[in-house]
Amino acid sequence: MKNLQQVQQMLKQVQQFQEQLQKQLDDLVVESSTGGGMVTVRMNGQKHLVSVHIDPEVYKSGDIEMLQDLLLAAVNESARKVDEQVANQMGSLAGGLNLPGLNF
Repeated sequence: MKNLQQVQQMLKQVQQFQEQLQKQLDDLVVESSTGGGMVTVRMNGQKHLVSVHIDPEVYKSGDIEMLQDLLLAAVNESARKVDEQVANQMGSLAGGLNLPGLNF
C-alpha cells in the first residue's frame, strides 16, 4: 500500500510541475535583433512569432537577400533563447520535485 501512495504522490508532483511549466511557457516572450536593430522579432514560449519589426531603411536598400538573412538570424536566435529559458525553468521547477532516480 505504501508503494501505491508513493506513486500517487509522484504523479501529483509531476502534474503540478507540468502546470507550472505550462504557465511559465505561456508568459515567456523573448526578443532578438539583428543588423544593429534593423530586424527585431519577438517569440513566445511555444516558439510562435508574436511580432516582427523591420526598419524602413532595410526596404530602401532594396537588398532582399540581406532582409531574408537578417530575419532568419533573428528568428533562429529567438528560438535558441526560448530553448535556453525553457531548460532553465525546467531545472528550477524540477529541483523541487522529489522523484527517486531523477536528478536535476
